[in-house]
Amino acid sequence: MIDPAMRDHLPQSVAHAVGERCLCLHVQRAARVLARRFDRALRPFGLTSGQFSLMMALNRPVPPLIGDLAPFLGMDRTTLTAALKPLERRGLVAAAADAQDRRGRRLRLTETGADLLARALPAWRAAHDALDADLPDQAGLRAGLLRIAATG
Repeated sequence: MIDPAMRDHLPQSVAHAVGERCLCLHVQRAARVLARRFDRALRPFGLTSGQFSLMMALNRPVPPLIGDLAPFLGMDRTTLTAALKPLERRGLVAAAADAQDRRGRRLRLTETGADLLARALPAWRAAHDALDADLPDQAGLRAGLLRIAATG
């Protein structure tokens, strides 16, 4: 139990100051708004912004291991596995045992998944172009976010 006198150090002005300064709060709020914007743009393709990002991360010549993809997407393996299930059910993504280590699973886009991703890309670009107009100086923001993400 906290000493009731400690509560005196938490006046409303402190809550306002924390709310104004808290980058975590502001990034979370902005991320939710951005996700909703991109979700709307991708809805005609039956994709969410998270699914689009996951599928785009699979668009590479060598299918990645789940263990390599999870940190790239900022997810834990369990969350990534759950996110993959609907994409696998729809036949957009396939998993296969790694040839060198049968315990590992490699993920790849199916032809259907690659086709859907190609059809959805113009909608993503249009949504991003609109965002560029709202946020013209993205380079510094992107660099800072990448630095934070790299620290794990």
